[in-house]
Amino acid sequence: LYTSSSDDWPGYSLDLFTYPEHYHEDIESVYIPHGVIMDRIERLARHIVDDIGDHDIVVLCVLKGGYKFCSDLVEFIKVLGRNSNTYLETRVEFIRLKSYLNDQSTEDLHIIGSRDLSFLRGKVCLKKRAIVDTGKTMKALLKHVETFQPKMVKVYFRDLNHICVISEIGKVKYKV
Repeated sequence: LYTSSSDDWPGYSLDLFTYPEHYHEDIESVYIPHGVIMDRIERLARHIVDDIGDHDIVVLCVLKGGYKFCSDLVEFIKVLGRNSNTYLETRVEFIRLKSYLNDQSTEDLHIIGSRDLSFLRGKVCLKKRAIVDTGKTMKALLKHVETFQPKMVKVYFRDLNHICVISEIGKVKYKV
């Protein structure tokens, strides 16, 4: 994912954080630290529980990047349920999408894995995604999901651990 910022803030210095040493040349700075992200996921779980009420939830996790976020969010939802004596049945299903080549969004959306999402019919569906850039991929997925007539659809996203600025070396290294 490539993003640009309208201001000149370079992000937090890498000296303030721990990160795997093998990424040393691949990242320039940290935009959003992991602790802030975890606090936000916990708050997001509270919003979801408030929005959903006592409905069972089907979580549609967009792999691969959405897995950790999905796991953290589902765990926070379960903790909130336990602490309020409310049981929310939470089922997690996985889907993979491909709409990028390197850091460029393409016009094509490929759903990898099951295209049959009929298990969503009449259910409350949460979609989790690691990142949202142009929104084209999410719009196409939402259109596909709606054909299966879920009761309600909510979309949530984030990236892990810290949100960092990728260096030029990192862009070359991870290019497909």
